Amino acid sequence: MHSTLYASYLMIVPDYWAEARQQHRAAGKQITIRRWGWSSCSEDDARAMAEARAAEALQRLLGGEKLTRREPKAAYNGASGVPIREEVLSRHGEEVVTRNSYGAHCLNTPRALFADVDFASTPRAGLRFAVFGLLALLAVIGGIHLQSWGVAGGLLLLALLLTGPLAGGVDRLNLLRKGGHERIARQRLMDFLAGHLAWNVRLYRTPGGFRLLATHQAFEASAPEVQQFFAAVGADPVYVRMCSNQQCFRARLTAKPWRIGIGDHMRPRPGIWPVHPDRLGIRQQWVAAYERAAASHSACHFVESLGSGKVDPEISAVVALHDREARAHEFALAVA
Repeated sequence: MHSTLYASYLMIVPDYWAEARQQHRAAGKQITIRRWGWSSCSEDDARAMAEARAAEALQRLLGGEKLTRREPKAAYNGASGVPIREEVLSRHGEEVVTRNSYGAHCLNTPRALFADVDFASTPRAGLRFAVFGLLALLAVIGGIHLQSWGVAGGLLLLALLLTGPLAGGVDRLNLLRKGGHERIARQRLMDFLAGHLAWNVRLYRTPGGFRLLATHQAFEASAPEVQQFFAAVGADPVYVRMCSNQQCFRARLTAKPWRIGIGDHMRPRPGIWPVHPDRLGIRQQWVAAYERAAASHSACHFVESLGSGKVDPEISAVVALHDREARAHEFALAVA
């Protein structure tokens, strides 16, 4: 009950976590079920929630429902039915800055609409299918012409091997014809704004694409217009899914470790909060090295504001927080 309620309607970023276990033995068989609890008040509150959720899950399981016996300790983008499980670094009203599973600072906000647009792409499935179909047809024609099904089979195998590279080449040529990733992404945004005159969107450049921030009003992640905006600008599908799951928007504020010369993962692995007190020292050592390296990089650069020019007072504070923490106006710093 707790997890469904919270995950469906609120952005929750707890400070405390606990896991509880419930067992049932009958007819020589034992059933064990574990559930997480969380709280922004105390570990005792987190433990009480965990006990209640575990008891509820056990009753549902005994009633015939098919349930997972143990909830995984999952990172933000792998979580489902539990809140954001990350170390809280600071709180700014409704906005919360956390440290994600690979060490970067992230802004979590329930109202300020951010969107990530990734320039990296792979050939569409339809294009790959068309290329393979053409190569397969040529393989069959070649086999018939040479009157050898062995040759046809070999050519079909070659078609399989060549489909990816050829589809990628066609996709790149088509991309160049349209002006490249950046021009296409910007045009998609401009087309959307042309049909939504009240909107205002701040455009940022990231290492892999664009970051967009709507400033004219606050939004809820589940709002239909948010989904329309995501679709129109080509927002990253994983980001879109997690906005829906966690009922919030999100923006990375500091560099990805591997882009600033840090080759090892945050320790202890897998980097998901909380960490056992015995291992906290290892984490703090890694974090200290990361923070020193990240201080000379920005997460994005502000490019321009597009649209109506309106900035809602509720969003203005988020803009200031994001731009300061992401170093969006420090153009002397490399984006990472």
